[in-house]
Amino acid sequence: MLSLDRRPASRNEPEVTAPTAREPYKLSYTLSMASMKASLGHLRNISLFASCSGKDLERIAKAADEVTVKAGTLIIDQGQTGREAFVILEGTATVRRNGKKVATVGAGAIVGELSLLDHGPRTASVTADTECQMLVISQRNLYGVLEKVPALSHKLLAALAGRIRELDRAHYG
Repeated sequence: MLSLDRRPASRNEPEVTAPTAREPYKLSYTLSMASMKASLGHLRNISLFASCSGKDLERIAKAADEVTVKAGTLIIDQGQTGREAFVILEGTATVRRNGKKVATVGAGAIVGELSLLDHGPRTASVTADTECQMLVISQRNLYGVLEKVPALSHKLLAALAGRIRELDRAHYG
């Protein structure tokens, strides 16, 4: 599982530590203005956020933390309780369920949101194939953003409906 250290790191570069099943995600740093502008640029290019206004995008960027993880990093561990969702800005990751590869996701994909919405365990594991730049949003911050940005709620529901359709096609043909 992805774990970020609370030790002081250089501004905007949190230190990624060895993942452990017992160590929850931790992050302590603030975005600089340049990093905020870069995050807004990334968000504008992601379909999930396409219908959001500039002000809404700024709210989303402020509610999330931007992190970079190395290839091979376990981002989500199946069966563990989730405390955050991840939006991939750059890079690719493999999604595995019970050890079987079910998808490769890249820029614009959101992973980990299901356990935030239903408080259940993670349904799949996600591992970075390449170095990945991601936005990480906690459950509390996600709920805050969803209340303030109704368009995002609709897009998130559409993304979840798309996943259900994919599962339905895969299972029933």
